[in-house]
Amino acid sequence: MSLVLLTHPLIQHKLTILRDIETGVKIFREVVSEIATLMCYEAMRGLPLEEIEIMTPVARATSKTISGKKLALVPILRAGLGMVDGILSLVPSAKVAHIGLYRDPETLQPVEYYCKLPPDIMVRDCFILDPMLATGGTAAAASLYLKEAGARSIKLLSILCAPPGVEKMEREHPDVEVFTCAVDAHLNDHGYIVPGLGDAGDRIFGTK
Repeated sequence: MSLVLLTHPLIQHKLTILRDIETGVKIFREVVSEIATLMCYEAMRGLPLEEIEIMTPVARATSKTISGKKLALVPILRAGLGMVDGILSLVPSAKVAHIGLYRDPETLQPVEYYCKLPPDIMVRDCFILDPMLATGGTAAAASLYLKEAGARSIKLLSILCAPPGVEKMEREHPDVEVFTCAVDAHLNDHGYIVPGLGDAGDRIFGTK
């Protein structure tokens, strides 16, 4: 599995804002979206280009455009929704799928409650969006759902990771490239990333 650690100063600065307990809902939500935009820039670096001929206001020119790639954003409900708009600001034509999973508080295993994918998911580059990769259960389950639906190209964008989640993805989905801004120390007894940033969904939507 390829783990890509994004160390750009802007990303690290914004990650510190997310970690701070004093950061309110409005700022937290905005910064999640901003980080997603920056992560998207890196995750889509490998998209192929082709040359086309255009007319500028001055002269005819040959220029580059993305080569016919179809993209699908796949937020894991609900926290993944906070990353969608930041990426759509760069690639507004991408389709948005939804996978609903929650982590059972006793077993820490993922439970599915919703899954809606574009019918042509097999020809799209898929980007799973989940701010936190903790145990890795939901990300691994989402990757499996996409593969069972025929997806051939999958990347995972998680703002924050913990070693157990990284290890699970490496073990079960070594072909899924993972992009993250930090790998924290460990999980506590409740499955939260330490030091982490708390529950990303609660902090995005102002719930507890």
